[in-house]
Amino acid sequence: MTDHEVLATAQQLGSRALAWLDASHRTGFGEIADNVTIDIADPNNSYKPIGECALAASLVLREGVTGPVDAERARRLLAFGWSQLRDGDLLYERQLRHLLLTDPLELYSHFARVGYRHPALEELVRSLGDVRSIQAAETVPNRRLAVANARKVAGFDHRGPDWPTLAAATWLGATPEPWAVDWSTGYDITHTVFHLTDWGALPERLPEPMRAYVRDWLPVWLDIWLEIGQWDLVTELLVVDACLGEPVTGRQGWEALAAVQREDGLIPRNTEPVAEEPEQAFKDHEHTAVVAVVASTVTLSRALGGAEAALA
Repeated sequence: MTDHEVLATAQQLGSRALAWLDASHRTGFGEIADNVTIDIADPNNSYKPIGECALAASLVLREGVTGPVDAERARRLLAFGWSQLRDGDLLYERQLRHLLLTDPLELYSHFARVGYRHPALEELVRSLGDVRSIQAAETVPNRRLAVANARKVAGFDHRGPDWPTLAAATWLGATPEPWAVDWSTGYDITHTVFHLTDWGALPERLPEPMRAYVRDWLPVWLDIWLEIGQWDLVTELLVVDACLGEPVTGRQGWEALAAVQREDGLIPRNTEPVAEEPEQAFKDHEHTAVVAVVASTVTLSRALGGAEAALA
């Protein structure tokens, strides 16, 4: 498979995954009922998938490498998600009641990236920026990166955090023994890279020792999770590959994902059977489709010079 064929496979896989999200999202996570409060009983049922779909859709629009059909799908996902968040009011109320939660800000950043704004929430987040209890909250290092990047994307932190210090505190920042990676630290690695590089837009924020370490070991880690069919983590590792600037894993990851993707665009999260009931299938596999859209989008953009454009 040539480089051109790899990109064609990535484009088709991402487009089909986005089409599945667009076709399934109303049935999959449904509409947030009017009586749902800011103390959402089960965020995974609707709240979290809205944010994940908004992430993928916002990056599709940010990178601008898809055709008009996929761009319209992305806009539909964002419009639906924003309406379900009551035009941001649900995020504002949740943040006001639970000051230490970071998810309202993180979800908001995906919408703010493409122009959705909520002035009251922005004023609240800015006012909380110097609250000592928030600064002292005991958050794992890659989550601190997530919050820092969300603040930057949404325009709340013009000074910017100390990225090298935040990076050094992560598991990946220690460049530990590569054979010690497990399922949990695998996700820690991917999210450290995602947030440090703002999903591939700023690859220079990944310190060189970390970049060299990932470039050396990413193909090995990808082989491990390909072998056991952990497709969700495989897609995340392909996003990491794109975030490095110059991919190092070759074609095998894309070929494997294309082989397991269903005709409707669903990509299973692992080798277990896919539920026949559409709502359950969406809940189980929505995240894999989201990450596939991101992997495809960032890979195509970087191949077309998007990284250089982002740095200009």
